[in-house]
Amino acid sequence: MKKVYILLVLISSILLSACTPKKQHSKDTYLGQKPPGLVPELFAPDMINTEYREAEAAFTPDLKEFYFRRRGGPYKKNTLVVVQYKDNKWIESDVPPRAGEPVISTDGKILYLGSKYRERTNTGWSEVKSLGPMFDNKEYGIMRFSASANGTYVFDDYKIDVIRISTMKDGKREEPKLLDKHINIGKWTAHPFIAADDSYIIWDSEREGGYGKSDLYISFKQKDDSWGAAINLGDQINTAEASEAYGSITPDGKYFFFHRTYGGDTGDIYWVDAQFIENLRPN
Repeated sequence: MKKVYILLVLISSILLSACTPKKQHSKDTYLGQKPPGLVPELFAPDMINTEYREAEAAFTPDLKEFYFRRRGGPYKKNTLVVVQYKDNKWIESDVPPRAGEPVISTDGKILYLGSKYRERTNTGWSEVKSLGPMFDNKEYGIMRFSASANGTYVFDDYKIDVIRISTMKDGKREEPKLLDKHINIGKWTAHPFIAADDSYIIWDSEREGGYGKSDLYISFKQKDDSWGAAINLGDQINTAEASEAYGSITPDGKYFFFHRTYGGDTGDIYWVDAQFIENLRPN
């Protein structure tokens, strides 16, 4: 009887834990939003999601600045927007002059904007700078540029719809090379994001075997430093009705952000518990 009682107590505890609602984030991080579970939810629908197109989410490491792009209506072109926690409240403002796809370095010191970047200074972001001749040249059409903590770069090229990678070897930057064919396949492949620890790359692509138009995929780094199979992120993330793109992981590794659109200048930013990524990782 004692064993049965203990078992019942354990089951009750598990059920109670599963049913206990998640608490709100503190008001000075994640825009004070309630954390999502394993089903994607709109991010901050009362604060950033409008009838226009919001996409490409990027947080600073302290989680007090949230960058994204907006387009539609009065936003004739893509506009870089930031929501910052100041004076005990979240304040939205535009970030001119360049509206490249935002990705923030793991140390928070660099704001990558495609083939350009800006550095953090004591007074804010620096002027827009070039990544240098290895990347900022006429050969490549870079939309999204992502960097790991170890200095591995991944970026897309809209001119031929592929993803390239550049690593550090013996302290020197290697020339970019194409990722494997099982990644660079399909109608197009774009918008890569590399994990801070180099362990995986996420991107979106339109290819056979997907759920709809554009799906999000992941490839895990293997022990021999090669990149594993392209794994579809599944039907909780990807849908037949919409296009999913611009996947990224928050600096604390807790959440996965992505964009979902049904076409035109509309679309929203979603977030979901990042645990599902570990569930996809091969044993």
